[in-house]
Amino acid sequence: MKTQLVIEHISGWLKEYCERNRQRGFVVGVSGGIDSAVTSALCARTGLPTLCVEMPIHQAKSHVTRALEHVADLQTRHPNVSLMRVDLTPTFDTIERVLPDTTDDAAHQLALANTRARLRMTALYYLAGVNQSLVAGTGNKVEDFGVGFFTKYGDGGVDLSPIADLTKSEVYTVAKELGIVESIMQAAPTDGLFGDSRTDEDQIGASYPELEWAMDLRNSGRDTAQLELSDRQRQVLNIYDRRHKANRHKMDPIPVCLIPGELKA
Repeated sequence: MKTQLVIEHISGWLKEYCERNRQRGFVVGVSGGIDSAVTSALCARTGLPTLCVEMPIHQAKSHVTRALEHVADLQTRHPNVSLMRVDLTPTFDTIERVLPDTTDDAAHQLALANTRARLRMTALYYLAGVNQSLVAGTGNKVEDFGVGFFTKYGDGGVDLSPIADLTKSEVYTVAKELGIVESIMQAAPTDGLFGDSRTDEDQIGASYPELEWAMDLRNSGRDTAQLELSDRQRQVLNIYDRRHKANRHKMDPIPVCLIPGELKA
C-alpha cells in the first residue's frame, strides 16, 4: 500500500466533501482506540476545525488516558484541533434506571452496550449541529462491511466514513505513518461498551487478521469445499459467515415497503 498517498487521498476527500457541503469542519468521538485515532488525525490534516470528543460512560481509566494523550499529541501538530469532554455516565445511569429489566441477562447487557453507543452518537450530532460540522465515522472495512461489528444508529450513525475502505491491518499501517502515539498502537482493540476488559477478539471469537483472511476468501468467490483448510480456518470462516449474515441488516439500506400503484389509485 502506498501509505502516504492513501493518507493524502483521504484527507483531500474529507476536505473536498466538507467544503462542497458548506460545513466548517469535523466532529470525531475519540475512544483511545486505533480507529478513532486515525480518523481524527486524518480530519486534522485537512486544516479544518476538528473537534475531538471524549465521552466516558463508566470508562476504563486507560481508555481515557490514551484518548487524551492522542489529542494532546495531535494538538502539538495541528492548531485546528480542539478537545471537549462530555461525561455521559449520569445520563446513561438515568436511562438504565428507567428501562425495564429482563431475565435474559446477555440480551440486557448487549442492549445496554448499544445504548451507550447511541448516547454518544446523540452527543456527537448535537456538537456537529452547533458547530456546523460533520460527524466523521471511525469504522473500518472489516467492521462495517465484513462482520457488522458496530451499533446501528450508534457508532454506525455518521455523516461520512473516511477509513471504511481500509482493513484493520491497513489502519495500523496508516497509523504508524501518521505517528499515532505508542500507547494506542499497542492497545488491544476494544469497543469499550461493556465497562470491562473484554477485547474485540473476545467478543467476536477471531482476530482481525483472521477476519480479513475470511473476508478476502469470501470476496474471491472461491469454492471452499475445494480448499484444504485447517480446523481453525474453518472455525474462523464459520464465525465470519454467521456474523455477516446476522448483521446484514446493518449493511444494507433500510427496507422500504413499496405500495403497488393500483392500491394508491
